[in-house]
Amino acid sequence: MGRKPIVSAALGAAGFLISTTMTDAAEIKVLASNAIKEAYLELAPQFEKASEHKVATTWAGTVDIMKRMAAGEAFDLVIMAAPSIDELIKQGTIATGSRVDLVKSGVGVAVRAGAPKPDISSGDAVKKALLSAKSIGLSTGPSGVYVAGLFQRMGIADEIKPKLKQTPPGVPVGTIIASGEAEIGFQQVSELIHVAGISYIGPLPADIQHITVFSGGIHTGAKQAEQAKALVKFITAPAAVPVIKKHGLEPG
Repeated sequence: MGRKPIVSAALGAAGFLISTTMTDAAEIKVLASNAIKEAYLELAPQFEKASEHKVATTWAGTVDIMKRMAAGEAFDLVIMAAPSIDELIKQGTIATGSRVDLVKSGVGVAVRAGAPKPDISSGDAVKKALLSAKSIGLSTGPSGVYVAGLFQRMGIADEIKPKLKQTPPGVPVGTIIASGEAEIGFQQVSELIHVAGISYIGPLPADIQHITVFSGGIHTGAKQAEQAKALVKFITAPAAVPVIKKHGLEPG
């Protein structure tokens, strides 16, 4: 019942945004980061219903997205961390001026369901939790890059290196927390909160938090560029905000 106003408003906004630019139904090919997956999976069907277009989405981690772009694969829309979109613009893979910031995500912390929850109220508390943990999970994506740098700045990188468990590209850190392979883990909040078998403790404290902006960019080989732009407008419309926030993200 609570979703009906959101859906109706979103569809109304989509109709306004789409009607002026789109006529024939098309299939929009999207390559996207897992960080936005849950919110996107709720919004994309609304867009399809409003526009009569179809959205074909391929999900991948940052490393794999960059590999696919380097290999020459073509999509209409690419969604990933803003610095990577900027790099693809420099390489000529994403159209100049097409980047649109979609959502923001902080880094969160989780442990296995039922396990004691460590204090993460400050940077010092997180440092103590890391030093006492038997194993630590992190990703190969933006959160993993940041957290690895954080360990260096804390001066504990060498000490905890034997404990680190890094998931393959596209594999959620929550899965190795749930299995017990990692006692504590870090990833984008949006990628942790929906994983079964873990307890999401909360975001990193403000003194060590890092916000990643996830953006969309139109591929230079796009066959449905205008339709992809309409999808971006739908995701960034005010009506989409409640859905975005529900899934651990903030508007871009």
